[in-house]
Amino acid sequence: MKYLTTIVLITLLLSLSAYGAKPKVFNLSSPDGKLTVTFELKDKIYYTLTYKGQQIIDPSPISMTFYDGVVFGKNPVARNGKTRNVNENLLPLYGKRKVIHDHFNELIITFKGNYTVIARMYNEGFAYRFGSTKKGEIIVKEEEASFNFSGDYKIWSAHSKRNSFQHSYEAFYTINNLSQFPDTKAMLPILVQTDFNVSIAVTESDLEDYPGFHVVKNADSKHGLKAVFPKYPTSWEPDNNRGFNLLVTKRADFIAKTTGRRTFPWRIMKIATNDIQLLDTDLVYKLSDAHDENIDFSWVKPGKVAWDWWNALNLSGVDFKSGINTKSYKYFIDFAAENGIEYVNLDEGWSDQFDLMKLSDQINLKEIIDYGHEKGVGIFLWSVHYPLDEKLEEAMAQFKKLGVKGLKIDFMDRDDQVMVDYYHRISKAAAAHQLLVNFHGAYKPAGLHRKYPNVINREAVRGLEYNKFSKKGTTPEYAVTIPFIRMIAGPLDYTPGAMTNAQKDNFSIFFERPMSMGTRAQQLAMFVVYEAPLQMLADTPTAYEAEPEILEFLSQVPTVWDETVALNGKVGDYVVIARKSGNTWYVGGMTDWDARTLRVDFSFLEKGKFKAQIFQDGINADRIGNDYKKLEMTIDKNSKHEFKLAPGGGFVIKITTL
Repeated sequence: MKYLTTIVLITLLLSLSAYGAKPKVFNLSSPDGKLTVTFELKDKIYYTLTYKGQQIIDPSPISMTFYDGVVFGKNPVARNGKTRNVNENLLPLYGKRKVIHDHFNELIITFKGNYTVIARMYNEGFAYRFGSTKKGEIIVKEEEASFNFSGDYKIWSAHSKRNSFQHSYEAFYTINNLSQFPDTKAMLPILVQTDFNVSIAVTESDLEDYPGFHVVKNADSKHGLKAVFPKYPTSWEPDNNRGFNLLVTKRADFIAKTTGRRTFPWRIMKIATNDIQLLDTDLVYKLSDAHDENIDFSWVKPGKVAWDWWNALNLSGVDFKSGINTKSYKYFIDFAAENGIEYVNLDEGWSDQFDLMKLSDQINLKEIIDYGHEKGVGIFLWSVHYPLDEKLEEAMAQFKKLGVKGLKIDFMDRDDQVMVDYYHRISKAAAAHQLLVNFHGAYKPAGLHRKYPNVINREAVRGLEYNKFSKKGTTPEYAVTIPFIRMIAGPLDYTPGAMTNAQKDNFSIFFERPMSMGTRAQQLAMFVVYEAPLQMLADTPTAYEAEPEILEFLSQVPTVWDETVALNGKVGDYVVIARKSGNTWYVGGMTDWDARTLRVDFSFLEKGKFKAQIFQDGINADRIGNDYKKLEMTIDKNSKHEFKLAPGGGFVIKITTL
């Protein structure tokens, strides 16, 4: 039996006794009592958030307006409020830990007018959502979700290109005070840092049959932000570039058309009292819809992928012309098989890009897939999103018949309701045909990976690909920012593993032979720091084969974990994370363009002696990004060790029992 915590019961009784049968105030606290939300019923529903008595979010209105004129939250009248305490363990199929502890207090306020507000308080954050019991179909004209912060705090935010709802979710972060927040839409998550050591990250979860949201300035609040939602699209057409994107040409005057009996997405505020706490959270997963127990997902297999596009299929020392041809892909498969790499990805070139049933004559796809099967290597196929949708059942059946293991689907670049529905439709169809899905050109994760564990990874990040074609590339500063902000939402497909590594002054763009910004050791550290159940190896097989020490590490590093411990970090500056698989620990550390010394305290280890195999920046890595040093030492849980990181540098440690 689960019991109400004392503080929840007391605050609720005080609210009810003070206002009689129609309470106007509801309070809910976290299990540890430090975080409290207060709902006040006035002309609208307002919530206020405090941490240890310090107000961090001032009264902020929430409401939903429907096409028929009904407004959830207007002159609200509460019928009752019910609370419960949940303290249980979740067992994900895979991820960054085997067991997720789910402990929260919940308040459900039922209102006159067939709706509810559901709030959950965790020690690490607050979330709320609306629920509806209206009959039939409903049309949501607008939702009001506001975040009126208590001061002119610092905010980290990434903004949409051209202030549009249509973009790739791959922008750098900017740092401003809330009063100087740019007049453009910011994608989720955002991070707000107060001046009293409390941070608030805002995102959402359980996003289904509804649009995602961005945030903009709230004109009604000095330091506030509010949600803005893309209107429901009614027509679209391919862009004038390559035709990969469908550009919305007309939108309705509402945001969603959906069923009236449902709950709406969670609006999440992750709370941290130091930056390290931002590095390890499961809130989005906890607040997501669980997968259907009647659907078999036992076939889902995380792993690493040998990738063709970033390295332009450049194979050296072979006796055939490398490129989009069967021999090159067989070489990739041999490389994967010999090094325990589970998959090979085929990007554009295997089919007509706009008719997936028309296979390319450059390769023999069936021969490649069959060869991979013989070698124990699965094949991923890349696709533009809408040609797949146009022949969905035919394509899925064909992929299953051919023996394809997964799909990399690209260029959605929107999160309106129509596109959100697309993600769910594709994920469901893929699950039915036992196909993995890696979404690129995608909005941030918002819970889909829990409902459909075959959704194995998601882009929504400015990844290594930008170093092929952008003068700004993707930088070490960005690399040590995304673990604290973007990774709050869920896994990310950054695609690390560059074997040509450059410092800032000697970085150049070579589309056919790209390089990374930062050092070799930083690229290796990304395989531990970044949460990625499906992890790409960006460079060419022959580049890895030329450096056996590097290849040995990459062939062994896992992509899913039994335990995760965030050790150290400061957003935008540096990060250190430890992860465990079986009896082996890995530790990854990275810095921005500033050289620095980072100390690792190994007290997270169990008792006993351990061998630490270390890859760290070489003495000349500040000039030659490829320079690294490998060493070994014996450590135990009392050990502490300092690592000197070059600009854009890093280190990675593999720890095994002696």
